[in-house]
Amino acid sequence: MDLSVPSKENVIFMIDQMKDKLRMVNVDAMKSEHFNEANYEDLTYLYEMVMKRDSFSPSEMQAIVAELGSLRK
Repeated sequence: MDLSVPSKENVIFMIDQMKDKLRMVNVDAMKSEHFNEANYEDLTYLYEMVMKRDSFSPSEMQAIVAELGSLRK
């Protein structure tokens, strides 16, 4: 999958991967249809950061969720 090309499919893929990696309890808060390609660059940056890490502190999780919330449409 080429994530350098903004597309709805790539947005869905990245959101789903982050939900799995972060083991989010409330997955309804992060539905892929709540995101669009307008913030694709920011979403890609956040995706890459999340996927590089093995674990997150509670404050890091809060910051990630807050950032995802700001990227919602």
